[in-house]
Amino acid sequence: MIFFLLKRALLVLVGPFIFLFVAFVPALCGHRPGFRGWFWRTVSRSCSWFLWLLSIRVEISDADRAALATDTNSVIVANHRSHLDGFSLLHVIPDEKWVTFGAKKELCRAALLRRGFTGAGLLEIDRDKGKHALDSLTDAVQGMPERRSPILFVEGTRARDTGLGPFKAGAVLIAQATNRAVRPIVIIGSDTLLGRGAFWAHKGTIHIKVLPPVLLDPTMTADQCNAVLRSKMAAVYDAETGQKTRN
Repeated sequence: MIFFLLKRALLVLVGPFIFLFVAFVPALCGHRPGFRGWFWRTVSRSCSWFLWLLSIRVEISDADRAALATDTNSVIVANHRSHLDGFSLLHVIPDEKWVTFGAKKELCRAALLRRGFTGAGLLEIDRDKGKHALDSLTDAVQGMPERRSPILFVEGTRARDTGLGPFKAGAVLIAQATNRAVRPIVIIGSDTLLGRGAFWAHKGTIHIKVLPPVLLDPTMTADQCNAVLRSKMAAVYDAETGQKTRN
């Protein structure tokens, strides 16, 4: 118990400095060659320290980690139930795999963070611009090396109900337009440690399951693609949690 309290105290002391470093170093170094690879590895290490200080474990099988290490030409999609999800994903992504995240335009355009987020290669998501925003995201993904994948939370926001929430069309449309496979990842248990409205995380374990890549039929509609994708992810999520995803 004493060790647990010491870790929480250390988190309060050093956490803000870790955040400031991660948030602002791209503004200073983002123009340098090779920066993004170094930056995301550094963010991954920072996430690992953050979760350790919270006494949160993230479990992923060796086979699933190996699948991510060799993954190429994909759009990674994950369910979203907690603010811990992004930290957990970056904690388990191996160095061999390059990734970036989509972020809401409000974050990308914040005066203090704009240059840094651009340097880090975050994808700006502007839900108000519809097709224009989707075209911009598609162009950004098209220009990525096959080794790098965007990570998109396919529900668009943190799910409120039991099971998986409704899927947004953006991820599958981007995958179809760029001829990339969809690599589904299912995150389990993060909401029990830090749910909506909670300020402080409980200690515990988050489980991550990496599913085989899904090759989308280009003749299928976005709704049809999402139905296939959601059924595969829901089968894993429901089996692990004992919940029932609503249709």
